[in-house]
Amino acid sequence: MSEHAPAATEDTIDFSDYRGVWVYIQQRDGVAGPAGWQLLGQAVGMAKELNTEVGAVVVGHDVRHLAEEAIAYGADVVYLVDHPVLAQYRTQPYAEAVAEVCRRRKPEIVLFGSTNDGRDLAGAVATILKTGLTADGTMLSVEPDTRILHASRPDFGGKLMSTILCKRHRPQMATCRPGVFEALPPDRSRQGRIEHEAFELAEDAITTKVIDFIPEEKHVDLASAKAIVSGGRGLGGPQGFEMLQELADALGAAMGASRVAVNAGWVSYEHQVGQTGQTVRPKLYVAVGISGQIQHQVGMQDADVIVAINRDPNAPIFKMATYGIVGDLFEIVPALTRQARALRERQQAREPAPAEAAPAGAGRNGTS
Repeated sequence: MSEHAPAATEDTIDFSDYRGVWVYIQQRDGVAGPAGWQLLGQAVGMAKELNTEVGAVVVGHDVRHLAEEAIAYGADVVYLVDHPVLAQYRTQPYAEAVAEVCRRRKPEIVLFGSTNDGRDLAGAVATILKTGLTADGTMLSVEPDTRILHASRPDFGGKLMSTILCKRHRPQMATCRPGVFEALPPDRSRQGRIEHEAFELAEDAITTKVIDFIPEEKHVDLASAKAIVSGGRGLGGPQGFEMLQELADALGAAMGASRVAVNAGWVSYEHQVGQTGQTVRPKLYVAVGISGQIQHQVGMQDADVIVAINRDPNAPIFKMATYGIVGDLFEIVPALTRQARALRERQQAREPAPAEAAPAGAGRNGTS
């Protein structure tokens, strides 16, 4: 008989104490980004399959209003960690706060948005908890019998989908791209619990200090954009993107780009849509001079309406387009810009002029 006990197998690990599908709600200055609300929409369906609660984790200072908002977006319980040292995002205190709540409450799944802060925090929390982490997931599902999370992501240039499982550790963790999942309409009448989690950490114990936060002069928020105009190789250079920006401005849209255009240096990386860029879900997506390879498709395929403009009638983008225009984009784009500007001017002309403010002490009809 062996002196050593047999190694534990997957079947002998007891995870019965771990329950709940959690979402980390990223915020800055008390304003939440869209990724958390989108992931709550996905968590609701997963939690239903597992017959468990949807949890949200809100970390910051003076952010109780976000806990209430999380309930409206689908959370059954919100774990609120509110402390002055958490006023600004820093890896060390945020990771310790989230990890400590996970130790106490034992969730089986924790999801983070694949933003800069989300990726940073998720990796640190997984390291503290000694568990696995799937990065940049685009598909999530669960096995009700085994309670195992299936987190999938494109691989090998989008030619394959890899599904990652975390069988031997809890919680199961994943970061997911903003825009992949759709938020549920907020229901302000929903009832839920807010659990205030104790957290103590002296400022002197934190190795980093936030001296100042300087926002970008013009932030490109593709994840929240309702309309996006994207350009690719067919634009030929940075001058083509200047023309594209005029169309985007006329439509009130954000400007996106393909990986080819970004790699060529015609436009900055923050504009990139696709597998190695951002995943978006706008109402309108206009693809200009973009052939539509799978790497780009995975980033914009969930747009409500897709308009493709390309001189090649066999370009793959036309197979997924709602409307397609075959022709010279250098003639088509300026024509669309003129039409969009004219339409906007007509709409503005029909809008009634704002009423003049009544003088102080005047009644509703402007008389004193």
